[in-house]
Amino acid sequence: MPRPLIDASWRRVAAAGVDPGGAGGPAGVSDAEGSRLGFTGPLAPVIPVLRDRLEPVARASGQLLVVAGTDGTVLWQGGAPEVRRRADGLGFVPGAAWDEPTVGTNAIGTCLVLGTPVGVHGGEHFVDGHQQWTCAAAPLRDPVGGALLGVVDLSGPARTAHPGVLALVSAVAALAEHEVRAAHDRSLEQLRRIAGPLLARAEGRALVLAHDGRTAAATGFAGPARVALPAGLDGGHRLLPVLGPCRVEPLPGGWLVRLDDDDLSGADTAVLLDLAGDRPRLRVDAPTGSWVDVLGPRHAEILLALARAPQGLTAAELAGALFGDPARTVTVRAEVSRLRRAVGPLLATQPYRPADGVTLDVVLPGPGKVLLPGSVAPVVLALRAARGPAAGPAPG
Repeated sequence: MPRPLIDASWRRVAAAGVDPGGAGGPAGVSDAEGSRLGFTGPLAPVIPVLRDRLEPVARASGQLLVVAGTDGTVLWQGGAPEVRRRADGLGFVPGAAWDEPTVGTNAIGTCLVLGTPVGVHGGEHFVDGHQQWTCAAAPLRDPVGGALLGVVDLSGPARTAHPGVLALVSAVAALAEHEVRAAHDRSLEQLRRIAGPLLARAEGRALVLAHDGRTAAATGFAGPARVALPAGLDGGHRLLPVLGPCRVEPLPGGWLVRLDDDDLSGADTAVLLDLAGDRPRLRVDAPTGSWVDVLGPRHAEILLALARAPQGLTAAELAGALFGDPARTVTVRAEVSRLRRAVGPLLATQPYRPADGVTLDVVLPGPGKVLLPGSVAPVVLALRAARGPAAGPAPG
């Protein structure tokens, strides 16, 4: 019997139409293009560390050390030359996609699906041509925000399998994440040096943010540790999470953000809680701009409860909607406080409700899909029971 994770993977790749008798992976790119892939993007800081410290280990053990992106694309590869030549025959080269729907069950693709370290040995590979190989992969995560950055993998002929390889590749991933954090810290320190003179001349509240939203420096207030910046931020008057209306100016390596102290954050602001996708998302559209952020399940439950009670909810009422226990007001206040740090002044208190000028709507999952899977909040259970076959904007 195959291991449960292998059985589940085989079911996924079969459903995706992967041919078990297929002839290896897709074509890659030239050596020059492969080098460019590896040395750009968020994983660029880890490549020199892996090349200098761990590629010799891979060479000595007859294996390949591989870094892949979040879509399974091989970004960099190093290790024993004879194994690299064998990998070329499989299309296991920089620029090739090594996700499950493309090449079947393998450590890189299955690790990306599960988000945990994975080993795949010999006949556990779905494609026949891969069954002479063994591989182990671990996820690489942003040590600041926790987002998935990619995967680090050790692969080689099946004879090179070792029981400690999964622990080794997990340690390699931890080392790589440490280097990513160090690179973040270096860039943040450089941004602070630029920010100092600018903030010294700023009037009112202002802060300097790195491109990943981390606060490098602030004046006039403490400032949040991090702001979820919208994609495509290009300066001008914008509405930013936590901060509200701001004027944003580009800097080398980040942004100078000046807060508009006239609170316009609730003026004709449309908030959409989108529960139709894999993860809850919040979209905010205001005269000063728009932004989108991913929410945790608890925060989605809170906003769903408030959307169904436009008159507002007391802490006890919200505790009943979330936990079925009106006495859990301390927990509710803590959760709402965390949510307000993410959405800023869009929520009012006493009672909890959308702020004046804010409309809150909800998009529900389509027919056959479960609303907030895993949630047992009474407000979610009641809505599941009451839902009709169609899913669209729910009145706020």
